[in-house]
Amino acid sequence: MGFWKNLFRIGSGRKQTETEYNWEEVVYDHTEVDFADEEQRSRYVTNCLEQIAEAAREIDLLDGEYALVTAYLTDMEEIEALPEQPRQELNQAANRLLVLEQEREQYLGKKNRMKDSDYFRMRKQEDEVQEGIRKLAEAEKYSKLVKADLQRLDRERHAFEYRRDELITMQTNLRGMAVIFISALAACLGMLAVLQFVFEMDTYAGYLITILSAAVAVTVVCVKYMDADREIGSVERSVSRLIQLQNKVKIRYVNNKNLLDYLYIKYGTESAADLEKRWNAYQDEKEERKQFAEAEAKTEYYQRELVRKLSQFRVSDPDRWVGQVRALLDPREMVEIRHELILRRQALRQQLDYNNGVVKTAREEIMSVVKEHPEYGMEIMDMVDRYDSGV
Repeated sequence: MGFWKNLFRIGSGRKQTETEYNWEEVVYDHTEVDFADEEQRSRYVTNCLEQIAEAAREIDLLDGEYALVTAYLTDMEEIEALPEQPRQELNQAANRLLVLEQEREQYLGKKNRMKDSDYFRMRKQEDEVQEGIRKLAEAEKYSKLVKADLQRLDRERHAFEYRRDELITMQTNLRGMAVIFISALAACLGMLAVLQFVFEMDTYAGYLITILSAAVAVTVVCVKYMDADREIGSVERSVSRLIQLQNKVKIRYVNNKNLLDYLYIKYGTESAADLEKRWNAYQDEKEERKQFAEAEAKTEYYQRELVRKLSQFRVSDPDRWVGQVRALLDPREMVEIRHELILRRQALRQQLDYNNGVVKTAREEIMSVVKEHPEYGMEIMDMVDRYDSGV
């Protein structure tokens, strides 16, 4: 009984298990790539180089924002390190600004008014909020599309893997059938031999029918086995191509996810819709605050005074502190701003580290291919040099 169970395997060769999908891990698998085939070899190396180029472009964009955030933190350290007398003068100018702001708050302290903290944060980012809304909306839409692509590719990959398991099971069953046919042939020939030599019967037709039947059956089994083997090779190549495509999409997904996280931190929002709602409220608030023409004139004067005093020291962007007078006077506010900037810089560093890791891993993958196939090493390194010079 155990023989027949081993001879036939009913169902899938491997149980399909549901596992949580890793959206960020970049997987390299060139075991199914035929590097003797110039097209497959070139396509695989080019895919790795394209991943390097995309990550490098992202690094260039992130470096500028990282430098701005770092400069902001450096300015905070410079202000906190000021001597007592200059700091008192700076605090006086900041305090005058704060008084004017408090007077204005009294008027604006009506119901349904925008919170002062939200207003000044929005004013500080006024020039970039609309661009931020657009970026957030595009990034949120793109995130859904990329995630849908990853899910579709993952389903396709699992479908191919499931088909591969079916073909492997089919081959096992075909081998079992071949054993049965051969065994049946031997049994029939033995019976015919007994009938011929013991009972002296004419078994010529029996021999002919038995041999022809066995030949047809074995031929059909062999043809089906070879067809399944060819299809397995095709399925394996399809899985390899899907993995390479998934790697590209994963990089885009992670970069877009990190961009969204950074923009949420930067604008203190949860979605593009929330930021747009606050932006519209800010627009209404701004229109009402135009009534404070005289107070605004005084405010502008003391703002210029604050900028002038800050310009006397090593502060890279004094204008940025016009909207942060509370932080100049209250260390707790300064700590909160620093915490936000550190979060922003950490988010940027995470993106930089990820993309640097992508570049490193892709280059290591190329070098791994060169080591495994030294006969194509010169050709592959020429591709790398041409790609590097083109980028």
